[in-house]
Order: sequence, then structure tokens, then C-alpha cells
Amino acid sequence: MPKSTSQTRETPGDSRVLADLRKAFANESLSKVLAVSVQILRESSDHFDWVGIYLVRGKDLVLEAYAGDEETEHVRIAIGQGICGSAAKEGQTIVVPDVNNDPRYLLCFASTRSEIVVPIKGRNWVLGEIDIDSSRLSAFNQQDRETLEGAASLLARYLDGRHFESHDPSTL
Repeated sequence: MPKSTSQTRETPGDSRVLADLRKAFANESLSKVLAVSVQILRESSDHFDWVGIYLVRGKDLVLEAYAGDEETEHVRIAIGQGICGSAAKEGQTIVVPDVNNDPRYLLCFASTRSEIVVPIKGRNWVLGEIDIDSSRLSAFNQQDRETLEGAASLLARYLDGRHFESHDPSTL
């Protein structure tokens, strides 16, 4: 699907992206919420080339939804492996300005130059994460980080409200 070339949207106060996500979550199934979320996030910025949401399933992250021009072979990632697995294990956002300089990077797309991974932290533990790749070096700024952390918080509340099973990453 072709990608919108619009710039990151800004609105005073609450982010338009977060408002769109809140609206999309109303009375929807998990698969629909995740599919709509990746689409909204990808379309919110001209430098979000691939957006995926992974959820914790046992000791792995499993790709549940994505929006991008290509599929990734990394549909299951062990917690602690790669940038995605590290973010889940640490429970912290990881921004990689140049993936070629990070030994944790698991090659997904030859065009990827930078990546941001934001954990979806539930009441008790990490439930999953948002993973975004960009073909630009140093693509992600503070506004992107704040918007994505807000989106992860909304997803965590949605998942916690549906009693999605989570795990303490420090025990894995």
C-alpha cells in the first residue's frame, strides 16, 4: 500500500495521532485494534517506513500487525535478542540513529537506516512493543518518541483492560 507523504501531524494539546488511536480502540477486537494502530502510526509521519506491533507470547515477541511495503522474516524474536528483544527485556525505549552501528540490529530491510522500539508496558510487565524502521539516518526526534510512547501507553491500557497475559521480562 502506498504511503502518505504528509509530515508528522501536530495539534495543540493532545496529539491528533493519539486522538485517532483512542477513537479506533472503541469496542474493537484485539486484531482490529492492532491493525488500525499500525496504519494510523505509519500514516502519521513521512519517515515511518515500516511499523510493527509485537506482543509478548511466552519468552518471545510475536509480530501481530504491521504496516509497510514489505514483510519481515522476523515474526518471532526472543526477548533479549536484537533491538526489539532488548527493548522488551529492559522495558525502555531504544532509539538507534544508525542501525549499521548497533551490533544488536537484526537486518529486516536493506533500506533501514534507523529504528525506534517502544515497549508497551502494562500494569505489571512489558506486554509488547511498537517497532518502527526508517530509511533515513537519525530519523526519530523527541516528538516522535513522545507520540509513540503515548501510543504504547494507550495500547497498554487496552491490553490490560482485556487481561492480556504479561510476563516480567527480568525473569526471562
